[in-house]
Amino acid sequence: MSLTHRFKALFGALLLALSIGTVAPAAYAQDASAPAATAAADASHESVTNPYGLDSVWKGGDFVTRGVLILMLIMSAATWYIMIAKLFEQQKLFAQAKAANATFWTSTSVEDGKSTLKEGSPFWYVADRGISASNHHEGTMVEQIDRSSWITMAINRAVEEIQSRLQGGLAVLASVGSTAPFVGLLGTVWGVYNALTAIGVSGQASIDKVAGPVGEALIMTAIGLGVAIPAVMGYNWLVRRNKLASEKVRSFSADLHSVLLSGTRVGE
Repeated sequence: MSLTHRFKALFGALLLALSIGTVAPAAYAQDASAPAATAAADASHESVTNPYGLDSVWKGGDFVTRGVLILMLIMSAATWYIMIAKLFEQQKLFAQAKAANATFWTSTSVEDGKSTLKEGSPFWYVADRGISASNHHEGTMVEQIDRSSWITMAINRAVEEIQSRLQGGLAVLASVGSTAPFVGLLGTVWGVYNALTAIGVSGQASIDKVAGPVGEALIMTAIGLGVAIPAVMGYNWLVRRNKLASEKVRSFSADLHSVLLSGTRVGE
């Protein structure tokens, strides 16, 4: 064989060795990475079912746990009902105050002004009490009180009754706001007690046996806080709006008192 042929054969063998050495590691790396990629994809698509939650609390709870949940549901429903009802009541009173200022004081007499007010409204009630006291200042016992004091007493009593009516329901909000966290805490303590008792009986104290039931018991505290926070915020908001509503009623009663005694409004 000539030198040229030997050189060509040697060069071809070298190229073949280089190609095999380059392709083999790449193919091996690809084959090695394939199982890892498949495992990662399977892990990403794997869904872990949480056996602990509100549904588990209700289904697995005893009479104390279920009683606490029912009580907090009732407290929450009462809170939202009272807040919505009081809001509508206050909005109605603000509209009636605007209407009273627009029609009552432009009438020719307090009797005519009273007829322009909606019967049963707070302003109609104050006007009715004041007019009745002014027209019926008679009798042995009543005559011992001067007319001004008698009218003042009647109007003030009517205003106090209206303010008492405006406060209706707010005590429930205050009670819910102050007691709901403790009711939820009661459910949590009872749930932790049951969970630890069950763990002690089974003799398994691994992290999955402890963390799950204890974490589930904390749901009761979260529910208690979720019931208490709207009640406290609603109570403070409605109390502030009640002060504005009461101020409108007091202003109307002061003007009515002045008109009944002197025939003119306050400041005129």
